[in-house]
Amino acid sequence: MAKDFTLLRSRMAPESQARAQAKAHAMLAEMPLNELRQARGLSQKMLAEVLHVQQPSIAKMEKRTDMYLSTLRSHIEAMGGKLEVVARFPDGAVKISNFSDLGAGVSG
Repeated sequence: MAKDFTLLRSRMAPESQARAQAKAHAMLAEMPLNELRQARGLSQKMLAEVLHVQQPSIAKMEKRTDMYLSTLRSHIEAMGGKLEVVARFPDGAVKISNFSDLGAGVSG
């Protein structure tokens, strides 16, 4: 028998609810491209149509561990997002601006 998640959550202690929410936010803050696409409600076919490529190209790209920033940018923009490159150091983070002039839709 399925249970209503909202009801289950309401029965949790406030501390448990806070821990669960923090864990959920952490999981959503970092994910591979295929999970990001799925979380955005897009199929590989839908994304391929936006990028004017074949669906197998999307599958191949999502498995890559190395790609051009322009390729990643076009993939992210096709999902409705904006790619930003940020370097994180112990004393703070810096947004790298060299890549802000890369053209949308450029593939590498």
